[in-house]
Amino acid sequence: MIRPADPDRPPSPLARFPVYYGWVVLGVAFATMAIGANVRVAFSLLFPPILEEYGWSRGTTAAIFSAGFLISLFFSPFAGMLIDRFGVGRIVAIGVVLSAGGLALSTGVGSVAELAATMGCMTIGGSVMFAYVTHSYFLPYWFVRRRGLAIGLAFSGVGIGAILLFPWLQGIIGADGWRRACYALALLMVGLVLPLNLLLQRRHPHDIGLEPDGDNRPGRTPRKPAPDAVVDPEWAHREWTFRTAARTGRFWWLHVSYMAGMYAWYAVLVHQTKFLVEIGVSAEAAAFALGLVGLTGVASQICIGSLSDRIGREWGWSIAYAGFTACYAILLILPHYPALWLVYAMVMVQGLIGYGASAVYPTVPAELFHSPKYGQIFGIYGATSGFGAALGPWGTGELHDLTGGYETGFVVGAAAGILSIAAMWLAAPRKVRLVAGQAQKRARKRARKLKGQAAAETGPAAAG
Repeated sequence: MIRPADPDRPPSPLARFPVYYGWVVLGVAFATMAIGANVRVAFSLLFPPILEEYGWSRGTTAAIFSAGFLISLFFSPFAGMLIDRFGVGRIVAIGVVLSAGGLALSTGVGSVAELAATMGCMTIGGSVMFAYVTHSYFLPYWFVRRRGLAIGLAFSGVGIGAILLFPWLQGIIGADGWRRACYALALLMVGLVLPLNLLLQRRHPHDIGLEPDGDNRPGRTPRKPAPDAVVDPEWAHREWTFRTAARTGRFWWLHVSYMAGMYAWYAVLVHQTKFLVEIGVSAEAAAFALGLVGLTGVASQICIGSLSDRIGREWGWSIAYAGFTACYAILLILPHYPALWLVYAMVMVQGLIGYGASAVYPTVPAELFHSPKYGQIFGIYGATSGFGAALGPWGTGELHDLTGGYETGFVVGAAAGILSIAAMWLAAPRKVRLVAGQAQKRARKRARKLKGQAAAETGPAAAG
């Protein structure tokens, strides 16, 4: 259970840090995401050499990536509760050990089942314990007014990590093979991610005697109270549990949105490198394109996260998945018109627009179902997202093997993106709580209305 900061409890020395400690939390999250989230994405670079070495079908090999997400489904529902019980640092440490161990063990496998098991360990660690699931759970606690922006800044680490890690890994793969790349990535996690989180990361501002946004930080000038953002008081103030949330339509529409959205995201993520190589793009250029998607995603996550704080979560999500839909449209055109500028256009709409969805993703369940038992609810969304992320690569690979090409799989991916947008509007977080920008807009509108009413009432009195 999350309790408010105790005013009689002496604050932690961290509360007296020169800046709000939430920014330190954000910095550690940035570095962790730069490596952790890209560990699983690196499979798209390992995919071609593994396929070439073992001679397995595309659907079977892509299923290895999907298997890890499916295994992680059983762990995701417990992520929030485990963080509440043991703390972020310990959970991240377990995730690093699992991921690094999975990568190291994968170098000695000889069958699909063995590779699926080792890559499954990698994905459980990278997906559940120190990447999107974990950070999506605890980061919203630290920021309220600029929640979308803060999460966008933290998740932009994924893009910076991608542009640095992927060319480096591709170079190792080209020179020394995919096994050496696995060892290098494992060492990087143990050497950097592990100590940063054990020493510096914290779950909630209340743990060190602070309020969200640092409003009670010692020596800080008190802020003017934020405008009331609640639209539906009965919903917003309910003590939500998994059971009560599961009886609402919003709960399930958000599941549909996340599952379809992750299908669209990971289907293209895993298969685009192989697809680009098949249509004549060099392996190095395809790897650079994958890294560039992540780099352009830096701006997308920050801008769309901040924009969603102003115009609403539904609009931010819609803009992002319009980017993924456009990405699929370009991929369908490329075999018929393989121009390099189209490849870069695909990269731009996918990264510069689509990746902004990751900044919106954690905000919606936190704003719909905020309660002491939020950890139970959020974990289920992590499982749903993992299922969509597993289904996308596997389904696209199977459709390729059945049809002999990627066209059908890309059409399905585009349809999943459109479905995700529609389901987000039906979940309608705006009807429960307004984002900060819209709450301020409503407050100004009410103030003008009250001022107008006061003027109308005093006018006749003055005339009389």
